[in-house]
Amino acid sequence: MGTTNNGFTKKGLSKVHDVLERHVESGKIPGLVALVSRGEETHVEAIGTMRHDGGAPMRRDTIFRMASTSKPVAMSAAMVLLDECRLRLDDVVDPWLPELADRQVLKRYDGSLDDTVPARRPITVRDLLNSTFGLGMDLTSIGTPIMNKIFELNLIGHAAPQPEPEEWMRRLGTLPLMHQPGAQWQYQISHDVVGVLVARVTGQSYETFLTERVFEPLGMKDTGFHVPDGKIDRLPPSYAPDPRTGEFTVWDPADGGRFSEPPAFQGGGGGLVSTVDDYHAYFRMLLNHGTHGGERILSRPAVELMTTNCLTPEQQATRNDLAKNAVHISFGQGQQGGWGFGMAVRTYRGDYAPLGQFGWDGGTGTTAYADRDSQLTGMLFTQVGLSVPDPARLIHDFWTTVYQAIED
Repeated sequence: MGTTNNGFTKKGLSKVHDVLERHVESGKIPGLVALVSRGEETHVEAIGTMRHDGGAPMRRDTIFRMASTSKPVAMSAAMVLLDECRLRLDDVVDPWLPELADRQVLKRYDGSLDDTVPARRPITVRDLLNSTFGLGMDLTSIGTPIMNKIFELNLIGHAAPQPEPEEWMRRLGTLPLMHQPGAQWQYQISHDVVGVLVARVTGQSYETFLTERVFEPLGMKDTGFHVPDGKIDRLPPSYAPDPRTGEFTVWDPADGGRFSEPPAFQGGGGGLVSTVDDYHAYFRMLLNHGTHGGERILSRPAVELMTTNCLTPEQQATRNDLAKNAVHISFGQGQQGGWGFGMAVRTYRGDYAPLGQFGWDGGTGTTAYADRDSQLTGMLFTQVGLSVPDPARLIHDFWTTVYQAIED
């Protein structure tokens, strides 16, 4: 069997293409861009169109809303501050985030918002970086008073753009925690808090710091929190198909949409836009122990910390339960087991991907992972959100075929 120069079989790459094309031809995925790399060679697929009703074709430089796939990249700003000793993992966050001082904690996570006890200890930087500070998105707790209040205050930002950081933090500070600091892994909100923390420590906007210290050194010229006018034609509409009928519904248009202007809130949990080549540069940097083109972006220990499971057995058990008990909503995504800083780390062999693989997925139909054993990076972006299972099935099939394509 013939091989390319990077350790993929030609037959395997052909299978990747055929499976991706099949999803587009089904009519449920209008278009996609995928990239896989191993060694010094990179393979890219751009299939389908920008809109569900046709129009311009997908291109390698198409810009996508990264949603939660923002997390592994956005976390790098905090790692820079750890490297420079401007933050320490067990620093109490009160001096920078006084809104999180003197917390009250619900006696029961599903109880009344005024039935609380004092927090046993303050929140630390570590609690924010590994998503255990006590508040977050919990798909198994939808409908509880605390989750209803989180949505009412627009702290997640799924339905509408979030307010500016000072107001966002003020609203957050009015809520009790769902769990004691450090006790339980929870999703999303901690990553947005990290963005505010970075801005307050540095005295710069979160985006400015990320751009100067990460994006520009890596050549990530199309990554940021909005799409400038001159590039807006490269951004497809984002669809959230009707879960009952599958009919394509525009969740966010390109022109005049939420990413067409700089946002009031630069959210580290899901606010980035990017391209496959920009994300490839970032994940290759992680595989290269923090260096890119001879320049060091992050220290080797910082990269190792980000990409190693940091959850205690109790915290990991909670994360596993949340993923498995929400499979009807997540369509099987998020079941890797472990969690590092800003990304999942596979701690058990639940599918074709190996232990130690790191990265994350996004609710707008994005996925980006790497693993050291295979020296592999891969990312697949589409414009169809997880209101239906089709993008999750596409992502699953992408990784299934990518790992088969590796030359042993």
